Amino acid sequence: MMAQYLKIKVEHQNELVFYRMGDFYELFYDDAKKAAELLDITLTARGQSAGQPIPMAGVPFHAAEGYIGRLVRLGQSVAVCEQVGDPATSKGPVERKVVRVITPGTLTDEAFLDEKSDNLIAAVYFRESQFGLAFLDLSCGRFSVQEVNGVEALQGELQRVRPAELLISEDFPYTELTNQYQGVRRQPVWYFESDTAMRLLTQQFQTRDLQGFGCQEMDLAIPAAGCLLQYAKDTQKSALPHINTLTSERREDQVILDATSRRNLEIDINLMGGHKHTLAWVMDKTATAMGSRLLRRWLNSPTRNIETLQNRQSTVTDLFKHYEYESLQPILRQIGDIERILARVALKSARPRDLAKLKDAFSALPDLQNQLSQIPTNYLKQLAEKICEYPELQDILSRAIIDNPPVVIRDGGVIQEGFDTELDELRSLSENAGDYLIQLENREKERTGLSSLKVGYNRVHGYYIEIGRAQSDKAPTEYIRRQTLKNAERFITPELKTFEDKALSSKSRALSREKAIYDDLLETLLEHLAPLQTTARALAELDVLSNFAERAQTLNLSCPELCDEHQLLIEEGRHPVIEQILDAPFVPNDLHLDEKRRMLIITGPNMGGKSTYMRQTAIIAILAYCGSFVPASRVQLGPIDRIFTRMGSSDDIAGGRSTFMVEMTETANILNNATRNSLVLMDEVGRGTSTFDGLSLAWASAHQLASQIESMTLFATHYFEMTTLPDQVTGVYNVHLSATEHDDSIVFLHAVHEGPASQSYGLQVAKLAGVPPEVIKTAKHQLHLLENVNPLPAAGSDNKTRTEAPAASIQIAGKAKDNSYLQGDMFAALEPSPVEKQILALEPDDITPRQALDLIYNLRAELES
Repeated sequence: MMAQYLKIKVEHQNELVFYRMGDFYELFYDDAKKAAELLDITLTARGQSAGQPIPMAGVPFHAAEGYIGRLVRLGQSVAVCEQVGDPATSKGPVERKVVRVITPGTLTDEAFLDEKSDNLIAAVYFRESQFGLAFLDLSCGRFSVQEVNGVEALQGELQRVRPAELLISEDFPYTELTNQYQGVRRQPVWYFESDTAMRLLTQQFQTRDLQGFGCQEMDLAIPAAGCLLQYAKDTQKSALPHINTLTSERREDQVILDATSRRNLEIDINLMGGHKHTLAWVMDKTATAMGSRLLRRWLNSPTRNIETLQNRQSTVTDLFKHYEYESLQPILRQIGDIERILARVALKSARPRDLAKLKDAFSALPDLQNQLSQIPTNYLKQLAEKICEYPELQDILSRAIIDNPPVVIRDGGVIQEGFDTELDELRSLSENAGDYLIQLENREKERTGLSSLKVGYNRVHGYYIEIGRAQSDKAPTEYIRRQTLKNAERFITPELKTFEDKALSSKSRALSREKAIYDDLLETLLEHLAPLQTTARALAELDVLSNFAERAQTLNLSCPELCDEHQLLIEEGRHPVIEQILDAPFVPNDLHLDEKRRMLIITGPNMGGKSTYMRQTAIIAILAYCGSFVPASRVQLGPIDRIFTRMGSSDDIAGGRSTFMVEMTETANILNNATRNSLVLMDEVGRGTSTFDGLSLAWASAHQLASQIESMTLFATHYFEMTTLPDQVTGVYNVHLSATEHDDSIVFLHAVHEGPASQSYGLQVAKLAGVPPEVIKTAKHQLHLLENVNPLPAAGSDNKTRTEAPAASIQIAGKAKDNSYLQGDMFAALEPSPVEKQILALEPDDITPRQALDLIYNLRAELES
């Protein structure tokens, strides 16, 4: 047995082998040690190898799925090794083989998956700095390919899909990129061979080439797809009939969001790694899990296809206008996650409750079609044509599957009585054997007249007719002697023998027959797999669109206007997530960007709403390019190719990058990749270094975006010197978030106004945060000193209140003293100067007017020197 195990284990060195032995799955050697530690199960030993006990751990086969799920969630892969031989005929160990390999990316069981998230495997093929990518969701059969240029683009796509497993070749050089993913699997280089990949793919889709999928010339993506398909076949040990199409994706068809922007905007994962208080959290009231997953795909990959967007908008408008979504959503809730159920049908792993859900879904489709026929929208008609009805399948499942079936087919009790005559007879034999024996005994007593006759059973001899010794010689001739006892004779008859053969095996035969019927049902469903998958995809889309209509009504959203002009106009825009969290009413704000107004310099206090104002702009754009209504009273927006964000401060300790290095890397990415049609959000650029370095970098970055790239940009800053940029670059304007002081405290008004802010209210915010009063007092004193170093008024302000050195003092703003001198001068002000010390030492009442005048001349001379 161990020789058999070791032969299997050598082929699955990277997986924990669950080796079936009777009612348990056993693990041995290092697998046993690892499983015992991860699952908190007992580590035992069995037999010896080289004089040492063999470590062993095991789990009951009926509870194995829970244990396997825990291991896979911990990043482990499991090879399930079953008995495939017949113990009755086997000589030596029963034949075993691995029937399935379960990895983090190949999960299909409902219990192991997050119903609202895709579970993808990705494969990457490279040639210099160009990459081919393939993505597969085995749990629903969605298979796509893509090609990108540059590491930044590759990182953005991997961040978008967040694969559970990543397949790369053994010579893949970009390890700093792949190290952040847990399920990285290095594959032999020849797994990415182009001709082999083309042969595998055309065999899978039963086509001559890939021209019909639009990827015949994608010579980087095809090797990745071939490797990925082979990996799926190797793990599933099946033909994968539900993978029947290949989608080619192109980045230029999407509004591109890089990894940083996706994180900052908290689309479906918040900054803490959770799902609450994200855009998806607010926008997802879908009726089905497959609709929920599709919604997240749309939010992460907004489309730039105007025809698609117009179809979605017109559909949402019609569903919203007459509250049609209210009649659709209850029906959709009856349908369930048929997308993943169909994948399990294809893999022959569907459970009885999956078929019961399909039965309910088929029953709901006629009502759904009836409702759709009453909504005269062209795109809804197209969806309705894809959502077919399946009366034959509904009929056979309704007759075959009981209403509330058990979890697994293993123990039977799934097929309804009356569906199959043979199964009913076998069940009857098993369940009614006692009644039959009583009836037989009474009938034989009456027929033979033997009062001592009785029918019995034991495990050794089976069923028998027993007659007392005194009457045994009167047994009918058709009675065949089976056993002689001291006081009785036992007989068998042809009828009883027939019954015995049926009864003794009826339970196992009933289970076997039921399993055969169940397999036939799966085969019947497989014959309709392709149209069923088309129906599932259409239902998911219908679910998302009706969800958009419900959200538009509930959240007071409006339909955005898409145009060709270079502009972004928002009236009374709101942040949909923060609006749901706040107890107080949200303060809406306008935004206007176009050819002549390309950049807004945003100033105002901390906590005043700058970041919210910027983020809501990006979120409105994302929702508009998903086809959804948006949180504003009116929106007009032109073409947007990418959305960039540079917000917040965080370091990358693992990557050896400081906070400022991360900030500059993100800034460099924007300056190198933004285009005229990009939406750029930049917050507090340059705050991670010294004041003058940071201000210089912020100024230069904003200048480049406004004058050279000409992207639509929101640039938030606390450098008041930045507010002079509109005087030097056309298309740049100042706006500020308002606040007011009251009783030595601050009240945030959250309203955006034209022009620069007059001050940042930093001390008031610090006081609000609970900084001790003595620290606030000292800070006020230091602020007073700093404000009087080369005092100049803030741009656009009549007063001389300042929190930074003046723009006129640095080279980028004009004339000036040496930077290092200014910095030295500024920091010297942190301690009293010699002039200040002389003044503080004076006793004004002790000097004459003449002495006071002389002192003024002396102090002035010292300052001038």
